[in-house]
This record gives sequence, structure tokens and C-alpha cells, in this order.
Amino acid sequence: MNCIIVDDEYPSREELKHFINNFSNIKIMDEFDDSIKALEYIEVNNPDIIFLDINMPKLDGMALGKIINHFPKRSLIIFITAHKDYAVDAFEIQAYDYILKPYSEERIIGALKKIENFFSKKSINNKITLWKDNKMMVRSIIDIAYCEASERETLVYIKAEQYNINCSISEFYKKLPKELFFRSHRSYIINTDKIIEIIPWFNNTFMLRIQDEKENIPVSRNNIIEFKQIMGI
Repeated sequence: MNCIIVDDEYPSREELKHFINNFSNIKIMDEFDDSIKALEYIEVNNPDIIFLDINMPKLDGMALGKIINHFPKRSLIIFITAHKDYAVDAFEIQAYDYILKPYSEERIIGALKKIENFFSKKSINNKITLWKDNKMMVRSIIDIAYCEASERETLVYIKAEQYNINCSISEFYKKLPKELFFRSHRSYIINTDKIIEIIPWFNNTFMLRIQDEKENIPVSRNNIIEFKQIMGI
């Protein structure tokens, strides 16, 4: 994973570089205070990630983002701005994230983890053997929506179908890629890529709606801080 920073404010670039260098594995390829020079660099080097300020001289960040979107290889665009007003426009051009200045440490670290998870998920394509109706079924790990503890075995849910595997939920969690799965509760593991809604719940906890599944999954109080960091909230 590599990135560039496009921001005409030196202090802002330095602060962002601090977070990237100390809280992620993302490599900073270059930085720019001139959006035209940044565009010339992007055309040749195709960075994975572009941290992009909106209020830029010559060519504003929103216009630059629209141009980048037409390149054969599309970089992840993360807008970094002091202005809330452009959020809708940003997501219309499919920006990956929209981070407000001044930076909140919790917010920026969560965003960096989310970016790393995105790139890690691309490389996951492992298979796993599960049981259903006394048959051994081979399924892709990335299709798992969530898992539930059930005495000495673990129930595994994929597209509203229930499977099982003969091991505890703790043992099963060790087999799953941590960049994709999170143990939200002692009885549940969730695929963070399948979350479609985060519902505020009692005692500052959350319930999660999962793609294709009817049951809402809890996030326990002990896991709230880590969950927020992973989800960038």
C-alpha cells in the first residue's frame, strides 16, 4: 500500500504524515502543495491511496477527484478538509472516506485501519469445509456473514444458510483472517465487510445488521473501542 498527500497546508501535511507513519503500514510516496503537479504524478505512478484536500489553488480537490476517477487504475480517494459542505459531492464520485480537519486522533487512526482492511481483503480467497445436513460443504471464507457459539461447536451463517464446524468459537476465530473478521461479543464473530447498518443500543453499545441475515448481532461494551477504530467511527 502506498499513498500521496495533496494538501497546500504544510502543518496539515505534517500532522497527517505523523499518523500514517506511526499508526499504519502505508508508505508515503510523495506529497504535493500543487494539485496540477499532483495530477501529473498520479498519471504516471498510480498510487494506491490519495489523501486529497478540497480547498486547493489552481485545481480544487473535487475537480481533481473527478479526473482521477476516469483513469484506468482508480486510486482510493480520501478527502481531508475543514469543510463539511462537500461530503455529498465527495461520495458521488465514490470517494472512499471524508475526514474533517482538525483531525481527531480516534477518527484518523480508525480510517487508516479501515484502509488497510480494504487492501487486505483483496488478497483473501481461502476455502473452508463446513457441515450441513451431514454433508461436508466447501465454502469461501469471505462469504461468511457471522458465526455464533453453540456449546462445543460453532454455527456459521452464509447467505441465510446455517452450517456448523466442530470446534469452539475461540478455536474457529484463530483460523479466520483478522483483517476481515472481528469478535464483537464472546458468542459472536462478524465479517466486517457484511455490516450494512450500525444501530446504537443500550449502555453505549451497538447492534449490527448483517447482509442477507435476519438476526442482529451485538457488540459488547468490552469491544466497543476496537470496533469503532476498525469502522472509522
